[in-house]
Amino acid sequence: MKNIIRVGTRESALALAQSRLVVSLLSGRYPQLEFELVGMKTRGDVLLDTRLDLIGGKGLFVNEIENALIEGRLDMAVHSMKDMPAVMPEQLILAAVSEREDPRDALITMNGKGLDSLPQGSVVGTSSIRREVQLMSLRPDIRVKQLRGNVLTRLDKLAAGEYDAIVLAAAGMKRLGLSERCTHYFRAEDMIPAIGQGILGIQVRKGGELQALVESINCGDSWLALEAERRYMLRLNGGCTTPIAAHAVISGDSMKITGMLWDGSRIIRAAAEGDKQQAAQLGERLADMVLDRTKCNSD
Repeated sequence: MKNIIRVGTRESALALAQSRLVVSLLSGRYPQLEFELVGMKTRGDVLLDTRLDLIGGKGLFVNEIENALIEGRLDMAVHSMKDMPAVMPEQLILAAVSEREDPRDALITMNGKGLDSLPQGSVVGTSSIRREVQLMSLRPDIRVKQLRGNVLTRLDKLAAGEYDAIVLAAAGMKRLGLSERCTHYFRAEDMIPAIGQGILGIQVRKGGELQALVESINCGDSWLALEAERRYMLRLNGGCTTPIAAHAVISGDSMKITGMLWDGSRIIRAAAEGDKQQAAQLGERLADMVLDRTKCNSD
């Protein structure tokens, strides 16, 4: 095995911070190895003037990195699992996931006001249609405006007065050491998080020499929660263009997964509970429940 492992990541401050967390875990287990972070700019980082669902969805943040991994220019890659498409290239495998950071969404304002205190007509920024439809169900009198760019860019736009508030993932704010900027954390039942939100995934070439090495840092409960959430997404054929969400919580041997789907006119929610070892089946059962409710509404 080579002594220098090239780790692919996006170039943003958050992506680099997240990759350093993974490298720290691996270095602790394998001190003889050296890891080199290789920052890459993806199409999602460049195309900032259009909604993601209109230009290709989640794959925009991973395609360049996955191609470099397949071609051998990288040895592994670190991704935010909320940005991962439902299906990955057959040459690659998700070898491990991190312990989950805070999965909730956070509201950030300059004046410390929470969502309930924002005046009617306030402009709230987000790039996520999942967040948009849930925000509008909580505060139909606000105006949601497109917001793209990395975390620091978005915070600068808020400070410049372009928005009255913005919504970001709490996990990213905490990993950047910016949690004090968060004005309000949405309850997961009010704003169901994105699938995989708060979880980092480590991707390698399938069957490669690094697969077993990376598997050694896998967080079992995060893996099961992610499996349930992604099975829900796969069953619904969901991606960045579909306003869906799912969040699995594990307590002991039990798992509860809550899901959301926007059917074009209303939010449909459902929840399923069971043995955490049946994570895949729970995610699929939840998707079937949501689909059944969609059919009932159309009858």
